[in-house]
Amino acid sequence: MIAHPKARLSSGRRIAFGLLLGLGVLGAAQAEDLLIRNATVHTVAEQGTLSGADVWVRDGRIEGVGVGLSVPAGARVVEADGKPLTPGLFAGLTGIGIEEVSAEPSGNDGALAYPAPQLPQVRPEFDVAVAYNPRSTLLPIARRGGLTWTVLAPRSAPGGSIFAGLGGVVRLDGGSEVPYAERSALFINLGGAQSPLAGSSRAAQYMLIEQAIAEARNAVPIALPSNLLTLAGRTALVRQFSGGRVVVSVDRAADIRRVLALAARERFNLVLDGAAEGWLVADEIAAAGVPVLLDALANLPGSFDSLAARLDNAARLHAAGVAVGFSQAGDASHNARKVRQLAGNAVANGLPWEAGLAGLTQVPADAFGLGDRLGSVEIGKRADLVLWSGDPLEVNTRAERLWIDGNERPLTSRQTELRDRYLKPARPLPRAYFGR
Repeated sequence: MIAHPKARLSSGRRIAFGLLLGLGVLGAAQAEDLLIRNATVHTVAEQGTLSGADVWVRDGRIEGVGVGLSVPAGARVVEADGKPLTPGLFAGLTGIGIEEVSAEPSGNDGALAYPAPQLPQVRPEFDVAVAYNPRSTLLPIARRGGLTWTVLAPRSAPGGSIFAGLGGVVRLDGGSEVPYAERSALFINLGGAQSPLAGSSRAAQYMLIEQAIAEARNAVPIALPSNLLTLAGRTALVRQFSGGRVVVSVDRAADIRRVLALAARERFNLVLDGAAEGWLVADEIAAAGVPVLLDALANLPGSFDSLAARLDNAARLHAAGVAVGFSQAGDASHNARKVRQLAGNAVANGLPWEAGLAGLTQVPADAFGLGDRLGSVEIGKRADLVLWSGDPLEVNTRAERLWIDGNERPLTSRQTELRDRYLKPARPLPRAYFGR
């Protein structure tokens, strides 16, 4: 790969450049007035699905949804020809922007490793959002799949802590800031696979959680040798455990019950990730009003935590009244586009189609406190929209056009640019020297 040299900036210009980046000014195009005409609009709202409908966008927000809207003066008109139009899709819990190449340590910022055999100190203040790279090559790949936003999720490193750290919502527009940092979430990973991080016992995980909570509540003196938390860690943990948002990755039904009880006692907003055995305790999850993000392809007992995994987990949870969203296990960052396949498989196994689409749009938006801004095609919401070639839950469907804040984004990536470069006719110089 050929590196392109960057122009040098004076110190004064570097400061000004940094300020512009912090304000999100650079690269932000003024959204034009837009009318998308004659689409099958899946609003994921009370209006349901509208055939032959129009969507009017002004200043990056949706101003009108309905049939036969008049064209505003000066607006650009896009003919949808009856094709499906949906809100921009949720990519799941990923490392997009903090993970570039999985096998290269310098391109991975999603996990905090601890030196073994030292007892791992719990560092909930570890915030991966500050390492976010808006120029990551994974962003345009995700947009090609109709994905417009994600939640950065820290990982528990080998020898690390069950408290993975903080993550946050990122919209995949390539902007320089994490726009909803105030809606950050604490990530905790529990279960048999995490036991080596907590003394090789599931019971020890809950022991460490209780100790960390006691320290955060100032029930334990500071600077004791046995302390788990730093001062910054206490601040971060008490903030998340006092009405904040906590994402707990857990699969076993018995553990889900314990986590629900913990959330009720500490009064934090819980989001369950995984929940392979969630259907066994679906009524309890529904009664607690807790949303679930699951992998609808997790249908085999991959461990003793998921002996009861089944393909209709999403359908059973939904039938019980649980808000079901989707997130991949495994390589979620590089294959984020496959999240649509999860929703499609859930629908194939009994989940209503509308609930499958909501699991990629409104459900995760509500789960992370953004339901008033994202997740549906409604007046006043941000114009994050995708026009599809067919059913968005089918794997052979592609995103044809995509808008974020009313600005159309090119559906190209480094891969498509390389493809186009090497499809060009031969020239005197090798193709690696061709311009874009």
